[in-house]
Amino acid sequence: VDINLGVGYVNENTIPRDGIRQALDEVLSSPQKYRFALNYGGPTGSANLIESIRRFYLEHRIGGLTEQVLSGRQIIIGANGASSLLEAVAQVLAPGLVVTADPLYYIYCDFLERMGFELLAVPQDQQGLDIRRLEAILDRLGDRQAQIRFFYLVTVNNPTGTILSNRRRQEVVEIAHRLSRRWGRKVPVIFDLAYELLIHDPVQEPPLSGLLFDELGLVYEMGTLSKILAPALRIGYLIGPDGPMLQAIVQKTSDAGFSAPLVLQEMASVLLDRCAAEQIERVRAGYHQKAQKTGAWIQQRLGPYLEYTTGGQAGFYFYLTFRQIETHEGSAFFRFLARTTGQPQIDGPPEAKKPRVVYIPGQFCVHRHGELVEQARRQLRLSYGFEELERIDQALRLMAEAAEYAETAQP
Repeated sequence: VDINLGVGYVNENTIPRDGIRQALDEVLSSPQKYRFALNYGGPTGSANLIESIRRFYLEHRIGGLTEQVLSGRQIIIGANGASSLLEAVAQVLAPGLVVTADPLYYIYCDFLERMGFELLAVPQDQQGLDIRRLEAILDRLGDRQAQIRFFYLVTVNNPTGTILSNRRRQEVVEIAHRLSRRWGRKVPVIFDLAYELLIHDPVQEPPLSGLLFDELGLVYEMGTLSKILAPALRIGYLIGPDGPMLQAIVQKTSDAGFSAPLVLQEMASVLLDRCAAEQIERVRAGYHQKAQKTGAWIQQRLGPYLEYTTGGQAGFYFYLTFRQIETHEGSAFFRFLARTTGQPQIDGPPEAKKPRVVYIPGQFCVHRHGELVEQARRQLRLSYGFEELERIDQALRLMAEAAEYAETAQP
């Protein structure tokens, strides 16, 4: 009954069920190549999967990477998707300042704060993190720059869908180089590529890997196969220079019980070798179609209420900013869609509530001590990934009703 535009799940139709079944059969029937697939794995990951990732990057020129660049980097597999690798970073580095973009990936950034880190959340523009604002913040920090532990940037921003431009990637790495030289220690840059392979807007410039700009061994890239294959495979990987930080992450993975289940890693290796390129194109085409339809419905039904919209070019999010309507949990707009207005004609009877529409209010998507708190009261993240188009259409019609209700309900 309810429509979930908040959850960041992939669309079920993108998951290659037959390919996964065939991959399992191949792994179990080829013990010479996929040795001990149903036993424990190791802390760095399956050698087959690591080689498949390396080969996939080179054959398809992912990020513009070359053999020379990749040969100087290690690839490791996380214990439970990319999130486990991000968690490991927070546990092996001493607490301090973390530079990130605002709006931010609140799930990880909330975790960082619980671990004792302090966020430097820099507002973004159409190209991603605003470098001029970052430079101004660094100037104001003065000697506190020494407390910067790492940079964390989602290259296709979650929640806004903004794609970090190649120029901005290079500039961030250059700033990290400068800080590292000034303070006599490495300041890592972590690029989270969660949605990088889902850039489906054909007019976008091909993204370049941050590894291409790295002279000091500062850049680490987090990748995942969840968005293009299946989240349940739990395959997240890290590409970066060997050294104390990477080895500490490997140790953390070992402490957690080794990398992802070996049989799943071997299946992912088979899928990457056999059908990844075709699968990615199919997934991109599906999300592009949904983005086009959803974007048109947003403008058609909510356009008069909106100040601006971002997203729809990659991944599966739109980020909406309303002119006046508030979207937080206490707002009339939220209560209409949650069916908690207290008015039976809107909510429906207690035993049969009318369809609810779930979204992520902007209040959760920005740094609570940052510059965007007030603006976030009029923002929301909407996912066009999980639900089918018919349900998204229904949800946006209900959102239009909620907007009309909110305009009359607000003073």
